[in-house]
Amino acid sequence: MMPIRKVIMMFFLFCFTSTGFAEDAETAAATKVVTDFQAVILNVMQQGDKLDFEQRFAIFKPAVIKSHDLTKITRIVVSKEWKTLTTEQKKELIRKFSTLSIASYAHYFNSFSGQSFKVVSAKQLSPGQIYVHTFLVLPDDKDVSMDYLLKKTGDDWRIINIITQGVSDLALKRSEYVAVIQRSGFDALLTELSAKIEKFSN
Repeated sequence: MMPIRKVIMMFFLFCFTSTGFAEDAETAAATKVVTDFQAVILNVMQQGDKLDFEQRFAIFKPAVIKSHDLTKITRIVVSKEWKTLTTEQKKELIRKFSTLSIASYAHYFNSFSGQSFKVVSAKQLSPGQIYVHTFLVLPDDKDVSMDYLLKKTGDDWRIINIITQGVSDLALKRSEYVAVIQRSGFDALLTELSAKIEKFSN
């Protein structure tokens, strides 16, 4: 019969090793979502003037849809107002917000001057959330902190928030969008999102 001390040691070794492997696999999967998306950003930037807005949008669209949980993000940014919307309004808001998200990437990441991304760490906050800490490395300036919060959807990890230099994109949008709905209504929010899309495309 195996000594009780050895049984206990083997039990804890098995538990901690198994948990460690599970966490490593999850953080690796979430980190890959981030690095794959950042690779698309760099690819678009490196093509610079060869691509116009529509071409950048076409490249970013599948990458954003694959890496971001746009439905969940939309629900979060309108907060409690989500419950007041009809099914058709929710669908329209998700469509409009998704278009705006893609358009913003196509607008801002349009040139290259030696930038790169660096992953610093990945931490599992809970079984369903992982935080990936990265930097946008700028050759002639201070690096920009870009952190990603990912949530597990089914078997996949999806980005639900990006924190740039400590500022949460979700928090900014939620503050803005909820205020518009409460002040002027749902249609006013759609109009504002459409105006932003138009501005980014020009």
